Amino acid sequence: MATYDKRRTQSDSQKLTMRTFCSVAVDAVIYAKIFDATKSIINVEDAHASTKLLAATTLRNVLGTKVLSEILSDRESIAHTMQSILDHATDPWGVDVERVEVKDVRLPVQMQRAMAAEAEANRDARAKVILAEGEMKASRSLKEAADIMSQSPAAMQIRYLQTLNQIAAEHNSTIIFPLPIDMLSQLSKK
Repeated sequence: MATYDKRRTQSDSQKLTMRTFCSVAVDAVIYAKIFDATKSIINVEDAHASTKLLAATTLRNVLGTKVLSEILSDRESIAHTMQSILDHATDPWGVDVERVEVKDVRLPVQMQRAMAAEAEANRDARAKVILAEGEMKASRSLKEAADIMSQSPAAMQIRYLQTLNQIAAEHNSTIIFPLPIDMLSQLSKK
């Protein structure tokens, strides 16, 4: 019967300065077990401490190849890369790295505010574009309607009366309005 020592090791928080001169603190958790006690005693002085130190340097090396957006969005990819590197490096020590998780990514408060402001500006910009596209479609529809109505004087007069009816219904007040002379002349002929 074999007995395995399976431990969870938390890597020390790694503070990095990215290529964009932004500071980031990242925590990772390593799940490892000693599968060969003989190798872990003969090939390394302290397997757990060595694994922890190797994890810290590996985390720094892997994160050094990434930009901030990748660190925030590709935690699984970072964890998989770290696990592969750690498992390969710790195999001669009799240690099997079963899983690595990037636990926490902390940004400075100023960076969080800047990112929130940028996200809000992007949302505002998209809203303005959508509004402008809607106004453009509405103006095209109004132009088409005006072109159609300009070809039929009767349609223009009906629209005029509809508008007057809407004004009277909305404000509930007496309205004095001039009638176009051509409209009066047509009414007097009948």
